[in-house]
Amino acid sequence: MGYGVSGSRYFENKRAVEDKYMGPLIKTEMTRCIHCTRCVRFTTEIAGVSELGATGRGEDMEITTYLEQAVLSELSGNVIDLCPVGALTSKPYAFTARPWELTKIESVDVMDAVGSNIRVDSRDAEVMRVLPVNNDDVNEEWISDKTRFIWDGLKRQRLDTPYVREGGRLRPASWNEALSLAAQKMKAATPAGMAAIAGDLACAESMMALKDLWDKFGSPHIDCRQDGAKLGAASRGDYLFNSTFAGIEQADALLLIGCNPRWEAAVLNARIVQRARRGGFAAASIGAPFDSNFPCEMLGAGPRTLQDLADGEHSFADTLKQATRPMLIVGMGALARPDGAAVLAAAKRLAQNVGVISSDWNGFNVLHTAAARVAGLDLGLLPGEGGLDVAGMLEGAQSGTIGFVYLLGADELDLSQMGKAFVVYQGSHGDAGAHRADLVLPGAAYTEKSGTYVNSEGRVQIGVRAIFPPGAAREDWTILRALSESAGHKLPYDNLSALRARMIEAAPHMREVGRVHGAALSPPDEAAGAMGDAAFAPAITDFFLTNPIARASAIMAECSALAARSAKQAAGSHG
Repeated sequence: MGYGVSGSRYFENKRAVEDKYMGPLIKTEMTRCIHCTRCVRFTTEIAGVSELGATGRGEDMEITTYLEQAVLSELSGNVIDLCPVGALTSKPYAFTARPWELTKIESVDVMDAVGSNIRVDSRDAEVMRVLPVNNDDVNEEWISDKTRFIWDGLKRQRLDTPYVREGGRLRPASWNEALSLAAQKMKAATPAGMAAIAGDLACAESMMALKDLWDKFGSPHIDCRQDGAKLGAASRGDYLFNSTFAGIEQADALLLIGCNPRWEAAVLNARIVQRARRGGFAAASIGAPFDSNFPCEMLGAGPRTLQDLADGEHSFADTLKQATRPMLIVGMGALARPDGAAVLAAAKRLAQNVGVISSDWNGFNVLHTAAARVAGLDLGLLPGEGGLDVAGMLEGAQSGTIGFVYLLGADELDLSQMGKAFVVYQGSHGDAGAHRADLVLPGAAYTEKSGTYVNSEGRVQIGVRAIFPPGAAREDWTILRALSESAGHKLPYDNLSALRARMIEAAPHMREVGRVHGAALSPPDEAAGAMGDAAFAPAITDFFLTNPIARASAIMAECSALAARSAKQAAGSHG
């Protein structure tokens, strides 16, 4: 023992495998790999892309990507959870924290309108990672890469103190000064000259407070549809995913209208992929071509094809008629355009003609891209009588008829059209809205407040605060409550429970957390006018950079650049 062992019973060499490059999200320790092929099965069967596979045989077998390329599926991060031995781990999170140091809070994701259930792991005042929580009705056990790796954007480009614009530059200010200035400008404005726009990540609480404040001022100019979607609130079924996400498993025919589910709702797209793999499922799309990962026939680019289907002059209309449970999914690419109301009416006529709605099945679905949209429509954040929508507000600001604009986290607008209007921006990040604003009020990100969100199905879910907002930033509804007092129109709630009671009063279904209620469709709007000839444009052009948190994330920026380079190479090889 003192001089070491002279020989060994084991003669085989230790097996060592070189680590593989799988992109910016997945770190590899391939010597640990036991060839269970869970990752290969996930990418093929769930994500619907054949990006991982095995080379070699026996002890020479290795799991790798093809030609050592990055894994570019929108769901690739789920292989980290699946790997039983740690051969695939999280590259951004590696060696930054130990699990027992972390505080774990279950919450709701806001990167899209699926409302995936997540667990936010934080240490002190910093989010360290985001993991999925199993919910078979919503996201099963998966989350998208944007949901999982967005967390570094939560600490970059943050607004942590109020700012006032003086001489063309923003300078830090106190809360008292900022609220006094905002109140002064609101009092000086007429009800017809003030407008409010709610953004895509706003919680229901902040939208309720904004709506109540605008009602107190008597202004009809308020809107939650910053992309210009032509959706009204005549009936709740007009803007919900009525068949529910789980209902996709029962469908036997699908028509996508102006929708790319792969980018707009990656987790929902995984359900479509799984349904298509079982067979007996016909799928087709009207709109911009997209890289579909399930068999999907491209029928046409725009309204003309939709009209042909509604009139029964297209063969796919017969396919839908013959299906037992046909399904339509209308995306924002079809509705967020000037003739969106006419497109919605045509989609409803098609649904009526092919039997999409029956006594036990409602296959008419609207797929939103914004986490805040359904709650905003539920709570009535729509133009009142004589009120302007977002396009009208921008026009009014440019012409001078709108002199005061309040942006509640609204960044996806052409803010160069704001003219000389006084703009108040309330939000968490120094994005487009803050760059144009005359007054900046620092709000909380979704991990820093308790907030209610309603997903595309109409399912009410509550997000829980994991950490506190940075610096002097505050929860959004408390800012609006303080502003109402400064402006002389004090809102009648002082705590979260009183505000939620007000929300339930405005929308009674808000009390039933986690449940989905069926809703009827209103008849097609005969006054919607005619559809234009322009093709449906994609609602999302870059999956990784769709909101202020994503644009602040270095991880998302790297993924976006990689995806763009890959698309360019693919286009070159096809050309």
